[in-house]
Amino acid sequence: MTARFSNLASRVLVAVVAVPVVLFISYFGGFPFFLFVVVICCLALNEFYAMSVLKGASPQRTLGTAAAVAINGVFFHAGIRSFFSGILYGREVPAPLLTTSQILFAVLLIFFVLVLLLELFRNKGSVFVNAGYTILGVVYIGAFLSTFIGIREQFGSEFPLRLVQDALAGAHDSSDAALHSAAYAWGGLTIIAIFASIWMCDTAAYFGGLATGRHKLFERVSPNKTWEGAVWGFFGAVAAMAVAQHFVLPYLKFQQAILMGVIIGVFGQLGDLVESLFKRDAGVKDSSALIPGHGGVFDRFDSLIFVSPILYLYLTIAVLS
Repeated sequence: MTARFSNLASRVLVAVVAVPVVLFISYFGGFPFFLFVVVICCLALNEFYAMSVLKGASPQRTLGTAAAVAINGVFFHAGIRSFFSGILYGREVPAPLLTTSQILFAVLLIFFVLVLLLELFRNKGSVFVNAGYTILGVVYIGAFLSTFIGIREQFGSEFPLRLVQDALAGAHDSSDAALHSAAYAWGGLTIIAIFASIWMCDTAAYFGGLATGRHKLFERVSPNKTWEGAVWGFFGAVAAMAVAQHFVLPYLKFQQAILMGVIIGVFGQLGDLVESLFKRDAGVKDSSALIPGHGGVFDRFDSLIFVSPILYLYLTIAVLS
């Protein structure tokens, strides 16, 4: 018990330092948020590849990391284009002919081809194992996590202004610039709400399971998790999104916020179990020891990795369409 609470103290100390920084970057958005996600993605992917080595694989780390960064860039291509056009031409250049999905398909196609071509010359064990782990890491971590950038960028110039007008009816300044500014701020608050919902899910599951846990959730994969803790975590995630909708996310309907909380409460915990499955298969307790009290970056962001693409699709198709 002493070791458990000592670990909890380390977790709290790191959170006190890191959480304000993460929240500020999330709210600010733009390049800082893009770079933040890229760093998280590269560190988590490196930890994933390190675990694959324990299983006898020889993943293509450099190519995999480059592909993950490129995929992150796909979801921020409008920001990158705007930044460099301002430097090179002093003005905004027309949007590219290719859509985000088309650029993503091209990047993935080039990546898959390069992985297989490089395996022709590597001669380092099984091509099935090496290519499989290389591609799995890029898709599971690189592509999944990059959609978090996509969520943030949905609140940019393409955000439907009718949602802002409806939510801010009667506001003194209803110019397009003011509406876009309000929408981009909501993007930051949405990212913060997602983080808060995940953290609330983790915290409620931990303490709820500690206090009331009796029935094992998935003992083969994660012996300490219980059904009682999972239920506490689920309601914690839903409650956090409901509170966020009421106070800071007026563009969301109440039922939409509840559904986002359900997605986080269910798939966030499934993401935790999937990462535990990888660790158990590799025979390690944590993906690394990079973050005191938290293990590795992959450990800390496993729920977000699994939740991000589902929330991205939900916001794109059902909320902001």
